[in-house]
Amino acid sequence: MAENATRVVRSVDWSNWAGTESTKLARVATPRSEAEVADELRRAAARDLRVKAIGAGHSFTGVAVTDGVQLRLGALSGITSIDATRGEATVRAGTPLHVLNEELAAFGYAMPNLGDIDRQSIAGATGTGTHGTGLRLTGLSAGIRGLRLVLADGSVVDCSPRREPELFQAARLGLGALGIVTEITLAVVPAFLLHAVEKPEPLLEVLEHLDVVAETNDHFEFYWFPHTDRTQTKRNNRVPAGTSAKPLPAWRERLDDDLLSNRFFELTNRVATRMPRTTRGINAVASRALSERQYTDWSYKVFVTPRDVRFMESEWAFPRSALADVLLELRQWVDTHDEHISFPVECRVAAADDVWLSTAHERESCYVAIHKYHRQEPGAYFAAFEAIAVNHGGRPHWGKMHTRDAAYLSGVYPRFEDFLAVRDRVDPKRRFANPYLERVLGS
Repeated sequence: MAENATRVVRSVDWSNWAGTESTKLARVATPRSEAEVADELRRAAARDLRVKAIGAGHSFTGVAVTDGVQLRLGALSGITSIDATRGEATVRAGTPLHVLNEELAAFGYAMPNLGDIDRQSIAGATGTGTHGTGLRLTGLSAGIRGLRLVLADGSVVDCSPRREPELFQAARLGLGALGIVTEITLAVVPAFLLHAVEKPEPLLEVLEHLDVVAETNDHFEFYWFPHTDRTQTKRNNRVPAGTSAKPLPAWRERLDDDLLSNRFFELTNRVATRMPRTTRGINAVASRALSERQYTDWSYKVFVTPRDVRFMESEWAFPRSALADVLLELRQWVDTHDEHISFPVECRVAAADDVWLSTAHERESCYVAIHKYHRQEPGAYFAAFEAIAVNHGGRPHWGKMHTRDAAYLSGVYPRFEDFLAVRDRVDPKRRFANPYLERVLGS
């Protein structure tokens, strides 16, 4: 094999990070260039094999599952250029977010907003709709200014608002259904500091003042601990020019983010899994374990929270005004059923955008996310939450667990049929299809 050729492994078992999806692969390829991606697609077509690209495997759904050829894009990593005049960075699709954040910082730039996990690849994050929180900020996909895509026939297309505009609109959040993204051009901003204020607050007080708090902070989110009336809130705001960073002391960071939020949390979830009746007491302790803290640090260090405890997740987006109703209905269900929930419920907000399959498409949105420890079963909890979500016109996060199909999704996405038309044009033989896409997009 030539030194720069694609490395191949055959008949491999694969599962995602959470263990919610697994498959046996006909072939694994690790292309080191866009040309090698195109070669792999032509080989797959000759053998009539389906193809899916994989990043970090952090999606909880089967969006990236295949029984054909899995393209691992980890070798396609790093920033290729930065345009300071336009405020853009071009980055290879396999770049993990934590690598991208560090590389941008080295050049004095940052992403405008981020989620709280940075293990995903940039293509995986944008391709499934990863978002952060903040009423004046959109999800990551809306920040895409251009991309390069290898289509099913091995041809390469440059997309932008002016070049192949319909393909661009669809591919910004393309679910891996249109082709293999190899390069993305993103909007970036000069590096900035955030002042973080994190503190426990009663749930009903948070909900009473939710609109004011969301509107007066750059970034706001909170976590409700089921079986309690307590939350942990997070307010992150940009600081005036000339402000110095004041990061957490190393001992406090180790205590809160390593010991309490990961090691102790892993232990308590194992206990709750073996002895479910202990969950209420554990949550009562956990909701008081994290005390108030304030610090000022670079944005990507504030946005991201270390997450070593494995879990499964379902997240839905709603019109912003629905947040309190959705959460209170979920709380009522938890209080009236014999289900023991050891993970907090995460709530965030986001600006509307114009991305066709974005969960925030054309509406200012709130997000509610539920979780369970990976060793537990989703149980009635996930089904009950989905029923509540559907009643409020919710849109499920494409990378997180749900059971909705194309019949439902076509009713909550105004540009759904436009996306399907683009897919029919660029992948008529469904080279990039899989069971998940067959469910959510139709055949």
